[in-house]
Amino acid sequence: MPTLQNLIMISGVLHLGTLLGSAQVPKELKFRDELPKLNPLLQHWILVAGGYVVLDIVAFGLLSLLFAGQLASGEPLARGVCGFICVFWGIRLVIQLFFFDAQPYLRNWFLTIGYHALTAVFAWQTLVYGYAALAGL
Repeated sequence: MPTLQNLIMISGVLHLGTLLGSAQVPKELKFRDELPKLNPLLQHWILVAGGYVVLDIVAFGLLSLLFAGQLASGEPLARGVCGFICVFWGIRLVIQLFFFDAQPYLRNWFLTIGYHALTAVFAWQTLVYGYAALAGL
């Protein structure tokens, strides 16, 4: 059975892999055509918010790969960080399942498989970091 440290390391790789999927978003949502239709403040807000999300995912991935042992330790700070990552992905999972209607954008098998794979990754991240956050209680 894999250790919590190993699960967190797998999660680190999955974080970085998630960025491959998110790199498709601007093309699939036609950012070049659609963003100019918005007022400049909304254009900037979308780009800045997206940038922060990407930076968060990079940080979560690197922290998970470089400090998996510490994150699995059950120490209060580690549990807090893991709890935050769990909430981050848990909210994203709820949005994916109940609010996004991706169906119009799933135009081929590759996009459909990718969408469902990302949903599975969001669930994995929520479970692994939730478990790590509760470890040692």
